Amino acid sequence: MNTSRRTFMITIVATSSALSATRSLAQATLDEKDPQAVALSYVGDTAKVDAKKFPKHDNTQLCSGCALWQSKPTDTQGNCALFAGKQVSAKGWCSAWARKR
Repeated sequence: MNTSRRTFMITIVATSSALSATRSLAQATLDEKDPQAVALSYVGDTAKVDAKKFPKHDNTQLCSGCALWQSKPTDTQGNCALFAGKQVSAKGWCSAWARKR
């Protein structure tokens, strides 16, 4: 197999671009208007939760303290088991919130 330097460089650039695009797609931030977010009453700031609708909610309930949080506790955004492929705010909240044990 005789691969020229030009072919090699084009392959490297194309592969890098594809990996970069995949990474940025995986890092999409969850929009509060997303149908699944609406279904679970997700908000990006726990202080903005409707107290009348969720009387048991407490402002200390943060996504980063939820059992479904899949990132480091110190991350400002992270992955949630409920919202695959989208990141949620560490300060966010949804109706599926469960205390991390």
